[in-house]
Amino acid sequence: MNGVPRDGPPRFLRLSLVTCPVALYPATSESEKVSFNQLNRKTGHRIKYAKVDADTGEEVDNEDTVKGYKVDTDTFIEVTKEEIENVALGSTRTIEIDEFVDRSEIDPRYLIRPYCLTPDGKVGHDAFAVIRDTIREMNKVAIGRVVLTNREHIIALEPLDKGLMGTLLRYSYEVRSAEEYFDDIQDVKMTRDMLDLARHIVNQKAGRFEPDKFEDQYETALIDLINQKRAGNPITTKARPRSENVVDLMGALRKSIGDERAAKVSKPAKKPRKVASGQKEMLMPIAGKKPTKEVAAKKPAAKPQRKSA
Repeated sequence: MNGVPRDGPPRFLRLSLVTCPVALYPATSESEKVSFNQLNRKTGHRIKYAKVDADTGEEVDNEDTVKGYKVDTDTFIEVTKEEIENVALGSTRTIEIDEFVDRSEIDPRYLIRPYCLTPDGKVGHDAFAVIRDTIREMNKVAIGRVVLTNREHIIALEPLDKGLMGTLLRYSYEVRSAEEYFDDIQDVKMTRDMLDLARHIVNQKAGRFEPDKFEDQYETALIDLINQKRAGNPITTKARPRSENVVDLMGALRKSIGDERAAKVSKPAKKPRKVASGQKEMLMPIAGKKPTKEVAAKKPAAKPQRKSA
């Protein structure tokens, strides 16, 4: 599967008496994001974290570390790895489909993380196709249960190309009531003119969601900062953007329409960012990716690789 490790052991997808072996793969990755280590400012050395006994101050080896549930300040109930593994979970290896619901019934707040499901091995493709195509034709989302890292999760299954996408869902007790936050919002009566102007702005910005159009500006700024420091260039502090309260809402809406029209007229075609002179040798390709130059030479039409520190 393109070098992507499966998540957990082999599993079975079951719809009533129809069963097929499946593999579960993470559908997203954050490995390309910039990450930092903590250093000792005085020596520049990396800081290591040790497990230390809170009372004796002595370091504890991994084999002597166990899980404990806190009852009160000084009392813990010790639970071993074997005891946790022996907890009876019927869906440990099986993704059991319990029901089918409309996609619109799933509140976005319940969505956690997507996975890709594929048939595992050469057998089971027919059964997998039956389950996938039935869900697609019924225009429903299958709701089941799956065990990951010794915890049972709700999973929503829906067709995605030739496979299935499984999205982990939160339990009801994990989702806070919106009223906790929205009760203090004032009821405001908007005039028709204001709503018409706001709709006009929305129509000017209307488009299709294309993830490739968006750039993680913070991540790009971090990479630029690191490359500048590696080159020994001075770092200048940028002025923070000012945020002011809008006093004349109608005036702000009219000005927004004018700014949007001007932006559309003057907006140049987006070009790939150029690497500054003397900076190429400092840029390292992202792990697991081909260098940008090589990719560009072989696949001119492919989307540009994100610059890496």
